[in-house]
Amino acid sequence: MWHPFPPVSSGTGHWLATPARRSSTLASLILMLVARAVWPAPAPLPATDLERVHAALVAGIKRHRAVAPARADYYAGLLDAALARQGLEARAGGWVLVVDRNPRIQTVLVYTRAAPDGPWQWVGAAPISTGRPGRYDYFVTPTGVFEHSLDNMDFRAEGTLNENGIRGYGARGMRVYDFGWVEAERGWGKGGRSEIRLQMHATDPVYLEPRLGQAASKGCVRIPAALNRIVDAFGLLDADYLDAVARGDALWVLRRDRTPVSFPGRYLVIVDSARKVSGALAVRGEAPRGVAGATANMQ
Repeated sequence: MWHPFPPVSSGTGHWLATPARRSSTLASLILMLVARAVWPAPAPLPATDLERVHAALVAGIKRHRAVAPARADYYAGLLDAALARQGLEARAGGWVLVVDRNPRIQTVLVYTRAAPDGPWQWVGAAPISTGRPGRYDYFVTPTGVFEHSLDNMDFRAEGTLNENGIRGYGARGMRVYDFGWVEAERGWGKGGRSEIRLQMHATDPVYLEPRLGQAASKGCVRIPAALNRIVDAFGLLDADYLDAVARGDALWVLRRDRTPVSFPGRYLVIVDSARKVSGALAVRGEAPRGVAGATANMQ
């Protein structure tokens, strides 16, 4: 163990025996104490956005899903391809949500990148529910890249019960992410296409949230309440909203206690992996590369 004084020498006496040496050592000790007072030990570095969001996902989502690196890279490839088809690579910002509507997968994956030309890195994943065809007024959730913009303002759930005793948008205060009118395939009758209002939102915490992980909605994307709060608090898809605030606009829908990431995104990307093996996405114990000591909560 380091000690400010060296050990006793093997000579005739203690090495501090002479006044000159004693004076020199005391002066050094005083300088050391002064230095510690003027330059205190550095504070711990703040957590990166990736670390903050990943920690929130693991702590908040009961059925948080870990993803093997090969699967994370696979979905990153689908993400890159979807953005490239529409020329949106540079505009995507630093965060994106990727939904796999495959009935056997039903998962949303959170991705981030450090720069507009940087690679996408998986951060976390959670079960969701997309459209379940086969009943009247139920649509197949469309695939594509959907922009979260001020053209379709979000709102917050009132938490009221519908005619079936269900809180369709979840508990009061849950944010409803609105992506506007889009075309979708009708899931009943002879099929065909119609417009639906594509939204991403929480669902009834008692009756419907436990069923996430299977297709069940009328075409929207249902997500866990914890993920709703995380996307909301960190502003993961709020690039346009935060730009408006920076211009001086007051947007009531934004949380006052938000702590947004430094490089927010604006897109929801919906894909269909068409995998035939249920559960192939989930792998116990994987964590995002770059998050030291992170663990995943697999249930």
